[in-house]
Amino acid sequence: MRKEQFIREMDRTVKLVRTEYAFTQEAMAKALGLSKKTLVEIEKGRSSLGWMGAVAFSSIFSGSQVLSGLLGGEAEDLVLALAFEDLKPVYPRTMGGKVWWRTVDTIGRFRIQQNILSQHYRALDEENGRICSSFDLETVRKKVAECLNEN
Repeated sequence: MRKEQFIREMDRTVKLVRTEYAFTQEAMAKALGLSKKTLVEIEKGRSSLGWMGAVAFSSIFSGSQVLSGLLGGEAEDLVLALAFEDLKPVYPRTMGGKVWWRTVDTIGRFRIQQNILSQHYRALDEENGRICSSFDLETVRKKVAECLNEN
């Protein structure tokens, strides 16, 4: 998944999440900081949330079952993978991937996991600290190798 696809998926899901939360268009527009007219245009496919709007939407409605089912859990990790693609952030600790993740490789003290729905990868250290996230397994393996060589 790339940013453009994420945005399209969030655009497509706005009405479903609005229904899930039993919000009127007015209430949903207020929650998202949009005009009702803009929300209607997004729901009809004539406008888009854009990157910032899609990130805000997925964050505000992080408890949504609709979004969890679409993204394979909360959107945060997917958003981080998309936002930090080609960047090198220092990530906070994770819960270790007990629900939406499967371990695909163990290299030294690192575990490489793949999200079962979105299919993106992440590397975790022995304390469940996220080392990196990417849709490319080789990119994650290279980052793990770099971390092993640093020590």
